Amino acid sequence: MGALIHRTYAAIRHAGAITPATPAGHRFRRIGDGVSIAFPPGAIFGEPWIEIGDHTLIGERVSISCGMGPGLDLGPASILRIGGSCSIGRGSHIVAHQSIDIGDHVFTGPYVYITDQNHVYDDPDVPIGRQWPRNSPVSIGSGSWLGAGAIILPGTTLGRQCVVAGGAVVRGEFPDHSVVAGVPARRVRGYTPELGWHSPLTLDV
Repeated sequence: MGALIHRTYAAIRHAGAITPATPAGHRFRRIGDGVSIAFPPGAIFGEPWIEIGDHTLIGERVSISCGMGPGLDLGPASILRIGGSCSIGRGSHIVAHQSIDIGDHVFTGPYVYITDQNHVYDDPDVPIGRQWPRNSPVSIGSGSWLGAGAIILPGTTLGRQCVVAGGAVVRGEFPDHSVVAGVPARRVRGYTPELGWHSPLTLDV
């Protein structure tokens, strides 16, 4: 009986995955060859503004969305772009409103949160949840790795081949080959051909 249950669930997971060949895959602006969004998915909406490159794998319960909710017209251009050969860990959330660019070969651990929108608290007399949020584009360079539970906030630009430590809360601009960690995150290591990997005390930034 146990083996039958496992085989049945495996069949359900296979049948429930979103791929270029499934009806759900056709809703995306682009979903490349070899893409698989695992079953069960998280919240997915705004597909006409989402592009996913070839051979990217998206884990189970990953939410990928554009806009505040389904059914909105977000304009003519794509808003969320995930490159090719990426791996997005289970339970992660990628929530786009203006522009999120994720390069090729980007890997994330589980439960990573990436967004280009945040609440504001400009008016001290209005509940924060009722104040109009503010957007700022996010860019994550190709070849980067984001550790489990990392949070990428609006306005963040990560260069190529960057490492984000697990649990880091990241905002700001970081050059290629940066290692960032902490809350708030800061650059703790970098790379140059002359020095190799070294600490910020010797970085030429």
